Amino acid sequence: MISPRRATGRFRITRLFYIATWWPWSRLGSMISHPRKRETMLSVYGPLSLLLLIVVWAGALLVGFGLLFHAMRAPVTDAMFSGNDLRSDFYISGTTIFTLGIGDLTPHSSWARLIIVLESGIGLGFLAMVIGYFPVLYQAFSRREVSISLLDARAGSPPTAAEIMKRHAYKGGSEALNILLVEWERWSAELLESHISYPLLCYFRSQHTNQSWLSALTSVLDVCSLMIAGVQDHAARQAQLTFAIARHALVDISQIFSLKPSTDGEDRLPPERFEMLYGSLCQSGIRVCRDDGSMERLKHMRMLYEGHARVLSEYLCMPLPPWVAEQPHKDNWLSVARVRQQTESVGEENVNLETAIPIAFPDDEHHMF
Repeated sequence: MISPRRATGRFRITRLFYIATWWPWSRLGSMISHPRKRETMLSVYGPLSLLLLIVVWAGALLVGFGLLFHAMRAPVTDAMFSGNDLRSDFYISGTTIFTLGIGDLTPHSSWARLIIVLESGIGLGFLAMVIGYFPVLYQAFSRREVSISLLDARAGSPPTAAEIMKRHAYKGGSEALNILLVEWERWSAELLESHISYPLLCYFRSQHTNQSWLSALTSVLDVCSLMIAGVQDHAARQAQLTFAIARHALVDISQIFSLKPSTDGEDRLPPERFEMLYGSLCQSGIRVCRDDGSMERLKHMRMLYEGHARVLSEYLCMPLPPWVAEQPHKDNWLSVARVRQQTESVGEENVNLETAIPIAFPDDEHHMF
């Protein structure tokens, strides 16, 4: 909660909690056939696990101090239980850590009273840290989701590498694509820092069914790989920088959950899909390398990150995006683009009309039309 660094150690309460709760929850969610309902159920786990984790932390403190009181065998005046009863010790610990201050039980021991003061201070600090803990998490989640939402108009839903390249295949699109990659370089760095420090953010899912931080990150890696291995007329320097930090984030996050890269699974880009991808790019006016080694170069780039993306996809139940859209889908921004095209066509007609009827004013006395 306090340290901004990655917590280490295999036997940690938080790690054991997520191991014990995520597997049954994800298996139960996978039984739901309806995609939207399944995604809704899986999205509940992130916020709910945060609340349950705080309950676990508070309960562990309560039980720990209660056992300390019991081990000291401090005499306690209790009307309900007589002698050194464990239930009285837990009750004293609970009223102390939550700073209730009821005062109906008072241990008659100087060491027990000292522990009461210590526990009340820890309880007050714990509540203060929890209050500050929630805004930090939700601010990181909000910053992550803003860029994912902005990617919808630039990459489709779900995002694909083919759509990103095709939607930037206009005059000046290369510069716009570089700017997009600069933004996602910084986004990947923020994802790395926030999700390494607070791994539970990985379980927080996007609000839309076809969007997730994993699919967005994978699609950006796909685009960078494509620009490095098989696309001409695009500056690949920024693609290399974005690829490096995005892959770093993907690998480190998979290591948080002690997941080894997956070597099995369906090929995301078989030869027939590869030909479809390059054909689609060529139709959009993008120059691609069609030499014999283009597919091998792209395959080599994919091997650097797809194993980590695949194992995270299986663990978090987040599907990976395809390279090319499986079926045509209608995007809201396309209707706006058509309106703009109509406006530009009207503007061209006006320009042609003005050039056809020149107007000149050589002097103040003669006007030539």
